[in-house]
Order: sequence, then C-alpha cells, then structure tokens
Amino acid sequence: MRAVAMGLACLTISASGTFATEAEEDAPAKPTVPNVYLDLRTSYATIPAGTLGLGFGTTSLSAAFEALAARRGTTLPNGLPTAKSIAVDLPLTVDVTDRVSLYGGVSGSTTDIGGGWSSFDITSWNIGVQADLYQQNGGRIPTITLQSTLTQSVPNEPGMTNSFNNILEFDYALDEDETRGWLAGVQYTHTTIASPFASIRPNTILYAGGYYQWPSNWKFTGRLGMQSFGGAQLAGRTIAESFTQPILRLDLDRMDDNDNRLFGITALIAWTPKPSYQVTLRTPLYAVRN
Repeated sequence: MRAVAMGLACLTISASGTFATEAEEDAPAKPTVPNVYLDLRTSYATIPAGTLGLGFGTTSLSAAFEALAARRGTTLPNGLPTAKSIAVDLPLTVDVTDRVSLYGGVSGSTTDIGGGWSSFDITSWNIGVQADLYQQNGGRIPTITLQSTLTQSVPNEPGMTNSFNNILEFDYALDEDETRGWLAGVQYTHTTIASPFASIRPNTILYAGGYYQWPSNWKFTGRLGMQSFGGAQLAGRTIAESFTQPILRLDLDRMDDNDNRLFGITALIAWTPKPSYQVTLRTPLYAVRN
C-alpha cells in the first residue's frame, strides 16, 4: 500500500491505492508534501501606440494596461500612446498532486507612457488552477491540460477590470520520458470593465509548437500562433483597434530531475498589429520542493 499525504496550513488531502506486492505492503509508508513555492515572475514589456498589453498568459499585465487605458482614455486626445512596463507577479503556488496546481497572489507594475515611470504599485490580484484532465502516459491520446485564471485590477474603482483567462493545451510526447513532443492549444481571455461607457472585446489565440529537453535538464519550448483581438471602446470612441495577427513565444527553462522549474526565461513577440515585445524571468522560490 502506498499512501501519499499532502498538506498546506489546515488543508490535508490524502490518497491511497493498492499497487504494491505483499512484501511492499509490509514496508512503512513514505509520506510526502506538495511543492509549495512563490512563482516569482519579472517582466519587461513594450506596447505600441493604440493597443493594449496582450499575449500568452499575461492576464495580470493585461489587466494593468487595460485599467490604465480605461482611466486615461478620456484624457488622451490622440489615443493610447506608446507604453513601457515593468511588472512583478507573485503567485503562491501549491502542486497539490502531479496533475493539479493551485495558485493565487498579487502583481505590481510601473509604467511609462511618455512622461516618465510611475510609482511601483500593486495593480492586480489573481487566483487560478491548472489541471491535467488526461495524461498520455505512453498512449496515443495526448495529455490535455486546462489552466483557468481570474484576475482583478487594483484599486477597486470605476474603470477597474476583471479578466477570466482560459488555456486548453494538448501535449503529445514522442518518447517515454516526455523530453520531446508537440503542442497545440487555444487561449481565450474575456475582460469586463466596471464602467457603462467602456468595453473590451475578447482576445483569442490559436497556436501550435513543440519542446525538447536535453539530458542536462535544459528545456526549450516554442509556440507560434494567431491572436485575434476584438478591440476596445471608451465613451463611444475606439481606444484600441481590433486585429488578427501572428504571435510567437519562446521559453528556455532549467529543470531538476523531477521536472521542477529552477529558472526560466520567456521571450514574447506579439503583432498588435505593430510588434509588442515582452521578456519574462521566472525565478521560483521554493518553501517545499520534492
């Protein structure tokens, strides 16, 4: 009998199954606890004039820009200017099992829209879950993963945004160790603004890609897709045009022998329709790492 006990604060989830021989059943159980870490992400982004910060999994950064657009739109007679941003995401993440992760935290950012950098403030909070709905485990059906994140901009005032981001991804591994394979997926982001005079239409990304992990545990992942954004309006005026344009994301991660991320860097280019660039450093801080 193998028992796995996992706990965080006063929450304990246990599971057991009969997979051992009679001799193994007499052996003492070896309890483990889930991975618990602060998934620290630091991003630098450039946003062309007349658009918003969009792309793969950037809900917190997008919410900050969208809130900025809603608050500043009426005072910008020439529309949204070119913007730069530095954002820090601090989601506390718990890998409940090897199939389910829960996370939640806050994000802060500073922006420059031509008049110098603003003060660094908390601009959003988020909660979410990532779960493998199905695992390939050497079969012919790919692993199916769903990630859902709810993000709300801060402060809670007229013009604040709520974003609901969903990613459904299919991962077809080409070997038993799952060190190389193909990816395909869709991301859908729906955003609402707490104002009867403003609206942001949905953003959808369809993409495909692949990954390769070397014996040294460095892993490269690439995704190429098409992003379709419906535009944004404020007081009857278009502040961000709709577009359908390519998007490219490249990831380089350093993993350990148990596929825990130790370090990562992401480069994102999104045509909106002019190129928007983002670089993100991931430096997870582990409280517990199995």
